[in-house]
Amino acid sequence: MSIDIKLHKNDLPDEIKLGDKKSLAVDSEFSGLNVNRDKLYLVQISSGNNDAHIVQLNRKDYDAPNLKRILADKKVEKIFHYARADLAFIKKYLNINVENVNCTRTMSKLARSYSDKHGLKDLVKEFLGVELSKQHQSSDFGGSLSEKQLKYCANDVIYLHKIYNSLKEILIRENRYELYKNSIKFIQTRVDLDLASFTEDIWSH
Repeated sequence: MSIDIKLHKNDLPDEIKLGDKKSLAVDSEFSGLNVNRDKLYLVQISSGNNDAHIVQLNRKDYDAPNLKRILADKKVEKIFHYARADLAFIKKYLNINVENVNCTRTMSKLARSYSDKHGLKDLVKEFLGVELSKQHQSSDFGGSLSEKQLKYCANDVIYLHKIYNSLKEILIRENRYELYKNSIKFIQTRVDLDLASFTEDIWSH
């Protein structure tokens, strides 16, 4: 499969018009998993047509008005996998709330109660029959990016639309879609709790 991968420095160019899309798949790369210590390096976006726009952010000021505008647009659906982590880093460093969010990991946990494997690699294999390589998952995305790193970043977004549709079908079939929709409403609050260092389950005894 041929993937149209474009790397952009600092921001999406003005000529890239993604605001007219109904939905976009989004992912990001960090220097680590501690939002209070580690940096946001990249944001990847796909329209679902085997394309990937990879924005390598300026970590001095995170000035990316075009990217921020798209992410904050309530009219455009954003599909993430494990949105909780991405939204926390984006809110901290881009200083915005991403609007109109869906999360395939959350969907998977509600839809695929027959499995305890909810990683993107597992979902791509089950629904699309594709074996994803995670070789470059733990690599440095802060400097010059290799072709293999760019392909890894693209793979994290180009399949999300199809996975979302497959999971939605299961949720509807199993009468769990309303439960998912109510659950995803909590995502912004969950992110705010993470940023306030309340990472535990606040509902537990």
